[in-house]
Amino acid sequence: MCMAREATRRPPAETEPALACPIAPVVDIVFSRWTTPILWSLHTYGRQRFVELERRIARITPKVLTQRLRQLERDGLVVRTYHPEVPPRVEYEISELGRSLAPLFAHLAEWAADNLDKVEQARHDYDADPIR
Repeated sequence: MCMAREATRRPPAETEPALACPIAPVVDIVFSRWTTPILWSLHTYGRQRFVELERRIARITPKVLTQRLRQLERDGLVVRTYHPEVPPRVEYEISELGRSLAPLFAHLAEWAADNLDKVEQARHDYDADPIR
């Protein structure tokens, strides 16, 4: 599936996935189910509190949002700021490392605008084929 390698070269069966496809670790970090909407929201709207993120990202549960934010903080893509006030306040913002993904997201948004209709048509054609 990785297009980073030449199409004619195939890695040995026992090759680690990260070596078989050098972008696999990036895909695992950035494109897990809720990571992209979280990073997109923080990039687009700036620093936010937990409840603001929860409202902007439809259907994410508080438990999953907490888990993803912790993982993104651990990966260095999100910065968590705790304000020791009464009541305590916590804010999240995208880090410089996270912001460095903006060109990648811009390319993907452009690809989506140019090609999602083609993907939808291909799916329709595939599903309509009586041989399948």
